[in-house]
Amino acid sequence: MEKLSISDLNIVLVEPSDTQRKIISGMLTKENVKQIDTAANIAEARKLVELHGADLIVSAMYFEDGTALDLLKFTKEHASYKHIPFMLVSSESRTSKLEEFKQAGVAAILPKPFETIHLHRALNASLDLLNTDELELDLFDIHEVRVLLVDDSKLARNHIRRVLEGMGLQKIKEAENGAMALTLIKDEQFDLVVTDYNMPEMDGRELSEFIRFNPETSHIPIIMVTSEAANSVHMANIQQTGVNALCDKPFEPAEVRTMLAALLSD
Repeated sequence: MEKLSISDLNIVLVEPSDTQRKIISGMLTKENVKQIDTAANIAEARKLVELHGADLIVSAMYFEDGTALDLLKFTKEHASYKHIPFMLVSSESRTSKLEEFKQAGVAAILPKPFETIHLHRALNASLDLLNTDELELDLFDIHEVRVLLVDDSKLARNHIRRVLEGMGLQKIKEAENGAMALTLIKDEQFDLVVTDYNMPEMDGRELSEFIRFNPETSHIPIIMVTSEAANSVHMANIQQTGVNALCDKPFEPAEVRTMLAALLSD
């Protein structure tokens, strides 16, 4: 199938402010986006998606009839729309408010105001979700790589699975937390573990320590996906447990591709 480019994208822009809609539409046009449908609230956005579909939704956070999270859940929980990438544009900076979007698998979160370079990067990250491109490995058949995906958020697991499958990975088992992952690890063999950090019962650090310090599993590469700052002291301590790579939420498929190529080529 022919790959989409930025100029091919049909974007639904959801923004309550007339001024902001014009500004963001103008910036999208400068990025060579040809088709932009605009909505002022959640209800209008849902109608546009239901009538015409979309390749990407770009949305503010707060509206008179709900929040962007309502629109995001509407798309993610609907079979016909769940593959539409979602980009949040908001001046909201509270971690607790942004966390739900990170866990739900947004393609990007842009601040208000944002710069052209940030928009360009976010559009390319969205394209990476839409365009599948199998990863070629020297040592493995990518279709045979056995992956254990661990995250307590089903929406997050769906998003990460989609990214991995787009790179050709087919053998993916899922676990809701570290304890469930351990049960699978004891019974099956895996070539890669992709795990969230914050989880109930057993978190990603505890899971990583078990994998790394158990002789039977110590060789398995571990990618930890986290919404915490990857350069924080806390995350530096996590790396000392033997995690091979840290990846931010929301993560960019191109970044994951580079990580996988390095980890599975050793």
